[in-house]
Amino acid sequence: MRSLIVQANPARALRLWALLAVLLASLVSAWPTAARAQAGQLPDFTELVERVGPAVVNIRTLERGRVAASGEMDPNVEEFFRRFGIPLPGRPDQRPDQRRGPRGDDDEPRQRGVGSGFILGADGYIMTNAHVVDGADELLVTLTDKREFKARVIGADRRTDVALVKIEATGLPAVKIGDSQRLKVGEWVMAIGSPFGLDNTVTAGIVSAKARDTGEYVPFIQTDVAINPGNSGGPLINLRGEVVGINSQIYSRSGGFMGISFAIPIDEAMRVSDQLRSSGRVIRGRIGVQIAPVTKDVAESIGLGKPAGALVQAVEPGQAAEKAGVEAGDIIVKVDGKPVEKSSDLPRIIGNIKPGAKATLQVFRRGSTRDLTVTVAEFEADRPARRAQAEPGAAPAAKSALGLTVSDLSDAQKKELRVRGGVRVDAVDGPAARAGLREGDIILSLDNTDIADARQFAAVAAKVEKARSASVLVRRGDAVNYLVIRPAR
Repeated sequence: MRSLIVQANPARALRLWALLAVLLASLVSAWPTAARAQAGQLPDFTELVERVGPAVVNIRTLERGRVAASGEMDPNVEEFFRRFGIPLPGRPDQRPDQRRGPRGDDDEPRQRGVGSGFILGADGYIMTNAHVVDGADELLVTLTDKREFKARVIGADRRTDVALVKIEATGLPAVKIGDSQRLKVGEWVMAIGSPFGLDNTVTAGIVSAKARDTGEYVPFIQTDVAINPGNSGGPLINLRGEVVGINSQIYSRSGGFMGISFAIPIDEAMRVSDQLRSSGRVIRGRIGVQIAPVTKDVAESIGLGKPAGALVQAVEPGQAAEKAGVEAGDIIVKVDGKPVEKSSDLPRIIGNIKPGAKATLQVFRRGSTRDLTVTVAEFEADRPARRAQAEPGAAPAAKSALGLTVSDLSDAQKKELRVRGGVRVDAVDGPAARAGLREGDIILSLDNTDIADARQFAAVAAKVEKARSASVLVRRGDAVNYLVIRPAR
């Protein structure tokens, strides 16, 4: 074919071949440039890690009076399953350094779990998750330069899962706080933390969604950044080196990372942190309604138009909403002009209103809207589990072979706790500590015998054979549970 073209018009054929050669050469020369341009769009995290990494800390939580069984699960993994409601699997084989500690002195603190945090300022304030510090007797913070400090909890808010802790140090490296509202879906983000205790581990991904409602108090940032037990409390960082969230949760069916993780928006976290720093707790507003989502069918049937707002299922008697005229069946569609897009928005909006302030609720009732003025009340703080306090002057019973020192309950304590008998645990160690009993627990029965007072407890405890286990019915807070004490042999 080529010979025929040349014979027909040699000059034209040469020009065509020359043009093809030029085009091919230009494509070849442009290929590396295009490849380099594409590669240039991928983020380089090295500078971010160098800049932010020193402000990320490892947080170890310690507890006293508890001894791990020889086959006990790694506390990081156990906390992961507990936190996200995953059934505990069979206990795997463990390395000795993954256990909570050997048997020994019950007063010696033992590691309970591991988390992460980040330094807010050079004066030693550190932000982390509330579930990281919950229940800890001691906190140890380790910096990237291997310095270690004891920390104290300034305050923790379970509803947002934000906690503020403090170490006594100055001149510390601090993070730069960003604006989570500016985040865009698809934007690159990076996480630094201590998954499974591996300090300053860096992972990266993109923002998968914003304002993800998981049933918690805050709308989460969803990412595909790899987050595992120990990452909790660590920072989520944008490409400008700013903290935009606190890594808090993951979604998993297997117990491992599956590509979906959730972070608390830093805007909300900083609001909580400021209150914790000033008063040690978070003050929120409430109006006293029980709410539910508005379905598409309901919205259409009542003429609302679109499924939005919060359907009031019940109004608490005597509370702010009832006083304002809110009725069951109302749909709250706006608060102070701010739309309530979904029912979960309402407690967040009301919660951010200062108690005692007035707010305007726009409600949809029987085909029309009306405005109601409500005086926002204060959300009752989380009440800690009630523990009986030792009665002044009460003589404790002698320490039993089970490792328990107990005392009688006063009539007032029995009335408050709504129990007919029982004894208060004043001190615990040895077998009782291994069983999980704590100071302040109420023992209602021992070895299937109801306990009326400390004298009876001592008599029953003396009859418990050292060679067998004894069941104890324990009241802690408002719940009761059976624990098994296995005396030392």
